[in-house]
Order: sequence, then C-alpha cells, then structure tokens
Amino acid sequence: MANIITLIRFPLLFLYVGLLYTNNPTLQLWDVPFIILIILLDTVDGVIARSRGEVSLIGSVLDIATDRTLEIVLWVVFAHLGLIPIVIPLIVIARGTTVDAIRAVGMRSGVAAFDQVQAPISRFLVSSKYMRSGYGFAKGIAFSMLTLDLGLLTKGCTWQPTVHFIALIFTWIAISMNIARGLPVLIEGYSLFKNPPPITKNVNEE
Repeated sequence: MANIITLIRFPLLFLYVGLLYTNNPTLQLWDVPFIILIILLDTVDGVIARSRGEVSLIGSVLDIATDRTLEIVLWVVFAHLGLIPIVIPLIVIARGTTVDAIRAVGMRSGVAAFDQVQAPISRFLVSSKYMRSGYGFAKGIAFSMLTLDLGLLTKGCTWQPTVHFIALIFTWIAISMNIARGLPVLIEGYSLFKNPPPITKNVNEE
C-alpha cells in the first residue's frame, strides 16, 4: 500500500507540471495546493509503511527515487520558467547522482541508504527527523512559493516581486540543506571504494 502511494506521486507530478505551462493564472494558482498535496503524500506513505509493517529496503529505494525525481523535475522546470537560476538544478543533479551512486554500492550489501553513515554529525545531517523534516519543509515552502510566484506573474499582480523574493530565500535555504545532507554521504562513502562489497554473479552478468 505504501509503495502504491509512492508511485501515485509520479502521474500527479506530471499533471502538476502540465498545469504550470498552461499560462492560465487560475490553473497555476490551483497548482499551489496541488503541489502541497503531492509533497504531503511523501509523509503519508511513510506513516502507512510503518503502521502496516511495510518498511523494507525496496521501499526505501523507491521512496528516495521518487523524491529525487520530483525534486529534479521541479527545479529544472522552475529554472526553465525563469523563476530560479540554472545553477540550482545543476547543483541538485550533480549532488543527487553522486550521492545515489555511492548509496548504490552500500545497498549491494543490504544496507539501507540512511544507515550508511555512522558518525554522529553525519547521522544527524542525513537521517535525523529534524533535518529530514526541516529539508522537506524548506523544499515544500520553496516549491509552493515558486508556484504562487508563477501564478501571480502570469496574472500581473503588483506584489509578485515580494513573493518571488521570499521564494528565492527558501530556495537557497533548501539548496544549502541539500548540500549539507549530501556531504556526509560523500565523505564516509569513500570507505566503500576502499573496501567495496563483493560483486555477485548476477551483477557480473548484467
């Protein structure tokens, strides 16, 4: 059930993106609660997974992949719409692909992504509820404000520049947290390359 909710976010995401490009301020403004709903579904699937005992390695991988897809798509779209600098999606893509590559090595040994860092400060940055919730909140506000920003820009509202300024503040907060949460994985992940897990027969055949 939790994995189904995770997968539902994909069609909702692309419907949301489609509405952004309608150039219709009413539809764009309706996209504000829509993106909030999509983001909240990430919390819902986690709650359901824990309550139903569906927490698993594949569920963790699927959840991270969905979050990564949503994040990259939205940053790229907002950059394409001219709402944020192009450097933002470039940072997110570079950080995401590098971190995911390192995590993939650890997962071959059956270690979940958030369990691959051991230092206390690393675990705080990467897997603590405080940082995960804080990062999710910053992203959620940034995506919501950028969506509102676009709707007001299309509508020609006089207070759109203020909304845009606030949106950029939360955007840079989110990006700073993105980098901060990725660094421990890169630093501690170096040990995986010095002592990599054994390659299985199936991996060789692929």
